[in-house]
Amino acid sequence: MLRVTRITTSAEWLSDPDDKVVLTYEYRHRRRITLTSEKGVEFMLNLASVPDLREGDGFLLSNGKTILVAAAAEDLMEISCSDPLQLARVAYHLGNRHLPVEIAPGVLRIHADHVVGDMAKGLGAKVTLVQAAFNPEGGAYAETTAAEHGHQEHDHGHEHVHGPGCGHDHGQGHGPGYGHGHGHDHAQHDHGHVHGPDCKHD
Repeated sequence: MLRVTRITTSAEWLSDPDDKVVLTYEYRHRRRITLTSEKGVEFMLNLASVPDLREGDGFLLSNGKTILVAAAAEDLMEISCSDPLQLARVAYHLGNRHLPVEIAPGVLRIHADHVVGDMAKGLGAKVTLVQAAFNPEGGAYAETTAAEHGHQEHDHGHEHVHGPGCGHDHGQGHGPGYGHGHGHDHAQHDHGHVHGPDCKHD
């Protein structure tokens, strides 16, 4: 199987990528996973630590081809307040729950969650449901950056994720966009098959 030999940032592209893979926030933070691109190319990502892949980053494969990483649209809540102090208070409570938060001018974005949304409304915030790519703040103590992921581990436990338009029928669980929380990268022997966005699965 093809493997990723290097992760590149958007600033490092010297030519147009050969292909693309569309991933949710969750799947842009997996150190060990098998992916399938939009053109049906299957390849393995196997890193020493969890990456923080962003829209526009990419993979250099062992055959010399390049794969662009695109952020999938997700169900999000956009939180805003008329008072900046009020918004800061909401941000404090979101952080207290260790939730990934995207910070934009005047708004906070989080994954859609009606319980958290009700909490924000209780603090006086306005909550709006949106469909958008999710790019939350990286942790202050993030393990590594994308540019540091040149070294690939060589173990055999991995997840299997298909990109948009997957026609496979493995019957072992869905990936991004299906709401399941299976297959987090904590086990050493993780062989679950997971399908990606828009998988044509019954």
